[in-house]
Amino acid sequence: MAKNNKDAVRMTPSNLLLSFGGIGFFPFAPGTAGSLATIPLLYLLGITNTPNIFIIPPLITTLAVSIYIINRQESNSENYQHDPSWIVIDEVVGMVTAWLFVEEYSWQALLAIFILFRFFDITKVWPANYFDRKMKSGVGVMIDDIVSAIYAGLLYRICLLAL
Repeated sequence: MAKNNKDAVRMTPSNLLLSFGGIGFFPFAPGTAGSLATIPLLYLLGITNTPNIFIIPPLITTLAVSIYIINRQESNSENYQHDPSWIVIDEVVGMVTAWLFVEEYSWQALLAIFILFRFFDITKVWPANYFDRKMKSGVGVMIDDIVSAIYAGLLYRICLLAL
């Protein structure tokens, strides 16, 4: 399956999850679209002051299920292209992971996390670039976004300390 051949993808429950309800099929910048689509979830978590202890279990479950589905798709298809652009669940997991660094909700925090995460996800600062190039599995698809999220969250916290 070609990296950008979204027309060839069947809309199965697994692909709905991986594309975050079809957001990954957005014609322009699907990774950014997936990150933007996560903002309502983060807004809800923020205004309800949801503690991280309640965010982490579904985050880990989503991560594990996504890795399993991607691995299954890679092993079941001879022409599977690693990390196709329509898979944006990695951006969702990344945004939520970066959100774990936010202690107090504000629209500024939400905007900062979005911008910082997109910056690190697009630039792929080491070791994210290593994982993106070398790991050809579900873990490889997901881990570079988690690294980018950690960078985004840490820089967010450093900026808060500097203010």
